[in-house]
Amino acid sequence: MTTSQGNGQRVWRDIGIKRRYRAERRFKIYGLGAVLLGLLFLAMLLSSVVSKGYTAFQQTEILLNVTFDQKVVDPRGKAATNERVLLMVNYPALANAALAEALGLDPSDRKLRKDLSGMISGGVRTQLRDMVMSDISLIGQTRPVWVLAAADVDSAFKGQIDLSVDQSRRKVNDRQVEWMNTLAASGALEKRFNTGIFFNGASSRPEMAGMGVAMIGSMYMMLIVLALALPIGVAASIYLEEFAPKNRWTDLIEVNINNLAAVPSIVFGLLGLAVFINFAGLPRSASLVGGLVLTLMTLPTIIISTRAALKAVPPSIRSAALGIGASKMQMVFHHVLPLAAPGILTGTIIGLAQALGETAPLLLIGMVAFVADFPATPMDPATALPVQIFMWANEAERAFVERTSGAIIILLMFLAAMNITAIILRRKFERRW
Repeated sequence: MTTSQGNGQRVWRDIGIKRRYRAERRFKIYGLGAVLLGLLFLAMLLSSVVSKGYTAFQQTEILLNVTFDQKVVDPRGKAATNERVLLMVNYPALANAALAEALGLDPSDRKLRKDLSGMISGGVRTQLRDMVMSDISLIGQTRPVWVLAAADVDSAFKGQIDLSVDQSRRKVNDRQVEWMNTLAASGALEKRFNTGIFFNGASSRPEMAGMGVAMIGSMYMMLIVLALALPIGVAASIYLEEFAPKNRWTDLIEVNINNLAAVPSIVFGLLGLAVFINFAGLPRSASLVGGLVLTLMTLPTIIISTRAALKAVPPSIRSAALGIGASKMQMVFHHVLPLAAPGILTGTIIGLAQALGETAPLLLIGMVAFVADFPATPMDPATALPVQIFMWANEAERAFVERTSGAIIILLMFLAAMNITAIILRRKFERRW
């Protein structure tokens, strides 16, 4: 009887072990499936953005032999003494004449004039004007100049417009398509690297629009966040973790810091609008206000990560420092803080990366404004990378679709660089106990 009971117990034990093993295998399969599903969605997102945005880093340009005819540029010969004359010149007419010459057409034909002007970007006015104003000796000479093609021609040349449909249903007509093919065959029309997306400001013309102002505005804001959030957050963390007494007051502060980390970012935008703009009178759309708002939003993240890094330092380090006669201040700043630095740096960089991608609080403080001029100081009007993406996404022009995806790629590259930096710094300075 005893033997049969022992055999029965072993059977049930074996069955229980097999059930636990099966449950463990199922859990591993579920976990692997969840990881693969997440990677699948990430791959779909990245492929969608890259497939739509990689063409934004190329821009169609036309090579023209532009003649700076003195009869058009300076008919009265006053440009040498009065540069204001050069501001009133019809520079697009010079570009249209050069394009007509390249195609073997009569530039005076009014029937062709509209189609010719539709081939070249309106930004040619600024380009040729700046050339003449920087070198007045160009008047009367002929120079080869690469000019931007119009947005619709650029889209057609990149294959983004279906040219098989009737010309009444597309913005590039058959005549312009024929000219485009002629110029491409002669080497006068080609896709070149688009430096303008990095250095140009906002523009209503897609081919002229760039992220330059947004990148400078984001840089100003990140510097302000780093200069304010890091010292304030680290100081608050050190006080709460090392010096503050454990009572209801500090417990209340800790609870509120954790709650602030979960507050929606738009709430910080409302706070910034009420305090920094309406009460303090700071200018709208300024990088300074954006930096202050993002500082408030980033502080809880830095405080929480810094306290976690301080807690990770073994208590024996503190005891040893105090045991050899160090004061509590010396113990914290000479021993604990250097050992916690990798975790603090990681938390700070992750907080900055989170702030870099925020849009909602910046919209409320007016950083959605159309800004074409580069900000010289943080007090000047500016915008930010995520806000620029938001603005381009709302544009009706088809060419802004690739600009939007291209800007997303630039933002993702910044975020990836910051997160990789955080990983490298952590692994370089981290000490395992």
